[in-house]
Amino acid sequence: MIGLLQRVTSASVIVDKKQCANIDTGLLVFIGIEKNDNESKANRLLERLLGYRIFPDAEDKMNLSLKNINGDLLLVPQFTLPANTQKGTRPSFTPAASPEIGKQLFGYFCTQAKDTYSNTSTGIFGADMKVSLINDGPVTFWLQT
Repeated sequence: MIGLLQRVTSASVIVDKKQCANIDTGLLVFIGIEKNDNESKANRLLERLLGYRIFPDAEDKMNLSLKNINGDLLLVPQFTLPANTQKGTRPSFTPAASPEIGKQLFGYFCTQAKDTYSNTSTGIFGADMKVSLINDGPVTFWLQT
């Protein structure tokens, strides 16, 4: 399971010209689900992203987590993250989970996130989403479980 974390000052998701999610300071996390992913990997990714220390402390060092700053969390499913780009000029999506498994596991991940961390918003699996963000830094990290 892949999480592409972006530290943001704001982010939003629009589906069918309607805003379905909006956050202020926190993390926008694009979630990629691979064929062999499961609930255990989802739990580990959630634990890591909530505790990952990428926010500045009083000395401007990356020492604080999302929980420490009580920031917002926006989870967006992104089928293209697991793509194999090793050769050619067209990505292969064979490493990605099937849409059925991806939807089930993204739903599980979002439920766990909302149960664990109340400042959680989500995009919509399978929707054509327009994602806007202001990346703070820019700070972007790739986490994989």
